[in-house]
Amino acid sequence: MRLSALSAIPSDGMKYAKKNLREIEDSALQHGLSNHQEARFPQSDLGAEQTGMNFLIVKPGQREAFAHRHRTAEEIYGILDGTGRVKLDEELVELAPLDAVRVSPGVARSFEAGPDGLQVLIFGPHVESDGEMVQDFWGE
Repeated sequence: MRLSALSAIPSDGMKYAKKNLREIEDSALQHGLSNHQEARFPQSDLGAEQTGMNFLIVKPGQREAFAHRHRTAEEIYGILDGTGRVKLDEELVELAPLDAVRVSPGVARSFEAGPDGLQVLIFGPHVESDGEMVQDFWGE
């Protein structure tokens, strides 16, 4: 049995969607976290049903406002610009432009920007209520 091309079209009927990431609402600003970061989640703006994405900017010398982990979702982080580190459970991983990092479910993670800031594109499946915040992650 062959699937027709129409069966691959999302339920909203759109074959594709395009949006500039800077036009997506900054969730960090909404939640009072704009001193540390910007976070733009274009999933609904693009009509994505299965794929999650985040455009994260950590401001120079800052850390993300909190760490998090996922129960089932794997994520891939692509570094667009800047340098910094990501803390994965107890391990610190240095980051530079065009680095890609895959993180398994269950691993707590949080980013720290270097002196020029850090821009990260984050991809993973969209799994409702899969994430949990981790408090006091950096231990300082």
